[in-house]
Amino acid sequence: MRNQLKAGAVLSYIALFISSVISIIYTPVMLNILGQSEFGLFSLATSTAAFVGVLNFGLGNAVIRYTAKYKALKDEEGCYNLYGMFFIMYGILGIVALIAGIVLSFNSHILFSNSLTGDEIHTLKSLMRILVVNTSVGIGLGLFSVLMLAHEKFIFSKVVGILSSIINPLVMLPFLVMGYGSIGMVVITTIINLTTILINMIYCFKILKIKIRFKALQRGLFKEVIIFSSLIFLNMIIGQIYWSTDQIILGMYSGTVAIAVYSIGVSFSGYFSGFSAGISNVFLSRVTTMVTNKANDSEISELFIRIGRVQFVIISLALSGFIVFGQEFINLWVGRKYHDSFLIAMLILTPMVIPLIQGMGGVILQAKNMHKFKTIVNFALALANVILSIIFVQWWGAIGCALATAISFTIGNIIITNIYYWKKINIDIPKFWFNIFCMSAPFFTSVLLGTITNKLFIADNWLLFFIKILMFIGAYSILMWTTGMNRYEKDLVIVPLKSIIDKFRKQKLHKVS
Repeated sequence: MRNQLKAGAVLSYIALFISSVISIIYTPVMLNILGQSEFGLFSLATSTAAFVGVLNFGLGNAVIRYTAKYKALKDEEGCYNLYGMFFIMYGILGIVALIAGIVLSFNSHILFSNSLTGDEIHTLKSLMRILVVNTSVGIGLGLFSVLMLAHEKFIFSKVVGILSSIINPLVMLPFLVMGYGSIGMVVITTIINLTTILINMIYCFKILKIKIRFKALQRGLFKEVIIFSSLIFLNMIIGQIYWSTDQIILGMYSGTVAIAVYSIGVSFSGYFSGFSAGISNVFLSRVTTMVTNKANDSEISELFIRIGRVQFVIISLALSGFIVFGQEFINLWVGRKYHDSFLIAMLILTPMVIPLIQGMGGVILQAKNMHKFKTIVNFALALANVILSIIFVQWWGAIGCALATAISFTIGNIIITNIYYWKKINIDIPKFWFNIFCMSAPFFTSVLLGTITNKLFIADNWLLFFIKILMFIGAYSILMWTTGMNRYEKDLVIVPLKSIIDKFRKQKLHKVS
């Protein structure tokens, strides 16, 4: 199981790296074929349909939590009955999502008629209908992808995700070249997603030997799951308000070009979230087991700090690199007409870093079933974000939306959340920040030296740009290794390398003998 955790974390970063490389290569090609306006329309359809996706009600985390609980209690029969209950719940939610999505797509002209043309609204409705089918089926059969995570089968899950991310653009690009546009994109994405769901189902039944039993519903358990999931559901709504509402507001007030510029800027938040979630997600089952087995606050705090430090090593490299090279990268990547995307990205990423390095906090809250307060606070601030965005968009356009998101994010996910972790969850937040402060010198030094050096050598081609990136990563790595990382973090690098070297030597000796 320990190997699954390590492999899951490693594969998460491999998947993130592959998807990032694909995005770097594929996005400018897609933008060139679609054009700024249709790309903005595609982003608007995706953001609007994403609100239907929250109708999975946060059941995934509930499946993981209660599977871990029943496994800790060695109640196999209870697990099978639990899966039967979740299967029915997922199916009902899938049907609700389909109905809600159809209603939303047929009435989308009410929201966007002021800023979109008749043809754009027609295309938007077609895009949304396909995306709604994709989303509702994904919700209805979503149990099976979660069961692999609940049973800590991270390797298969991540490999399927990696293959999907590779196949998607390879299949999609020829259809774009043939002129199928954004409609072709969402059709292909839907087909690939449905295929992935089928593969997950086969794996669960054939490999994991999962059994789903429909016995009498345990009302107490059902009520407990609803209460637990309803708070996660509210968190999902909050996430959609933070990350998708701005595109909708821009669609109402500014049009497709502003959406395109904003979408490029906000896309970097997805990459940064992946850096954190790649580690945090694989620990939900483990933390739940710790809580079930009555682990003390000190043990949980140490895990929070240890994982937070590892996340900081990775995320601070990404952020410092983006601060130094972000504008240059965007200019080379998608062109100078997306110049404002860098400022949008910086406004969102800067306050976002702290919640990312504290990603284990959310996992701990879920495991302890103590995330109600944070959810309520964030919901109130998400609504404030919408109000601020509507005001700011009329003054500063897309940048105004990003500023509104940054303000609400800082208040809710940094200031209030840290106080709550410290005072109510008994996580040693002062010790956490002392650790981060002690290892932050490489970050600030890299930004300072990188900014000065970068101004001397402006890259006008990808070769020079990547040479500068590699030099920056090398300098950051040396600084972090010598002044920031402790023995545990160094061993995360040294031990796997030693293992690989030992295996290579054994294979070489075996061939010689």
